[in-house]
Amino acid sequence: MRFSKSLILITLSALVISFAEASDPSPLQDFCVAIDDLNNGVFVNGKFCKDPKQAKAEDFFFSGLNQAGNTDNKVRSNVTTVNVDQIPGLNTLGISLVRIDYAPYGQNPPHTHPRATEILVLVEGTLYVGFVSSNQDNNRLFAKVLNPGDVFVFPIGMIHFQVNIGKTPAVAFAGLSSQNAGVITIADTVFGSTPPINPDILAQAFQLDVNVVKDLETKFKN
Repeated sequence: MRFSKSLILITLSALVISFAEASDPSPLQDFCVAIDDLNNGVFVNGKFCKDPKQAKAEDFFFSGLNQAGNTDNKVRSNVTTVNVDQIPGLNTLGISLVRIDYAPYGQNPPHTHPRATEILVLVEGTLYVGFVSSNQDNNRLFAKVLNPGDVFVFPIGMIHFQVNIGKTPAVAFAGLSSQNAGVITIADTVFGSTPPINPDILAQAFQLDVNVVKDLETKFKN
């Protein structure tokens, strides 16, 4: 089978673009430690970078993931984030980390990371986790029950969740393929936006009575 030069070029261009957009841009230097000083830095990946000669070990260090987060909230979970805001040396490196604590029957509610794939490992407790694929894949649910030592991957952009189905606290750690993965919690975003989305729009979208929508917007109001 013979392929035209134009078809080969189009295919190669598509591959290059797909790889280029797969994760944070690759750094072109050893590191680019983020600083807030606008007068003594270079702007890269949303942060200003200090002179590499001034970098120190503390720029690549964080302490505290041995401590449990406070789960006394409405969803009974807590996410301790370690990204470029906590470790400035992560700037341009395309990776970050979180610790997630779950009270019994607590959950990390349905959410998405617009800029990162997540890989989660459970170290304590029992979790029910899953993600839902896109409309093009008929919104299939991929879910598993995790025990300590089990690992699960949430592809970039997919809506996903974790629920502690045990009677004891659960702890998980997750790596994300971005220095700043971002998070969009579905219920908070849809029903708690500022200003609020017109209740009639949400009522039609979710096939709910408009008064139910208004009640939800009151509950999730920022």
